[in-house]
Amino acid sequence: MTQNPFTAVFETQRTAIEQTQQLTRDAIEAQEASFGAFADALQASETLLEQNAELTRDAVHASVDAFEANAPEDAADVETLREIVDESFDAATESQRQSFEAIADALEESDAVYDELAASYLEAVDEGFDAALEAHERFETSVSDAADDVGSEFDVSA
Repeated sequence: MTQNPFTAVFETQRTAIEQTQQLTRDAIEAQEASFGAFADALQASETLLEQNAELTRDAVHASVDAFEANAPEDAADVETLREIVDESFDAATESQRQSFEAIADALEESDAVYDELAASYLEAVDEGFDAALEAHERFETSVSDAADDVGSEFDVSA
């Protein structure tokens, strides 16, 4: 293609289209990565909640131990109280585990669906940008040819 006054304009437009295409791809890829980060955060949150439950259980047991040490003998059935504490914490921990498992499963399914959707969307985006760049190139060729024709009409070297 020959150089004419429009060449720089078309190069700038082409560069802008290509950069927009790359930014679009980057945005979709960032959204995909955010699913993984959310899953990691969820797992960390689950671990923290489990640790918190254990610490709280230990603190309650320490309180029961302190009560037992300071209470008159046979003042209360401390072993039954310990069993109730353990059963309550076990039930709460199991419920929490099941909830996190359900959330993780749903997130995994959503992630798979989103990956498929993102791949289809990126394919459509690429096709759209490719079509735009092809049309842009055809238009540039037409303008360049017209500029060459106009230039040759005014060529005074003949």
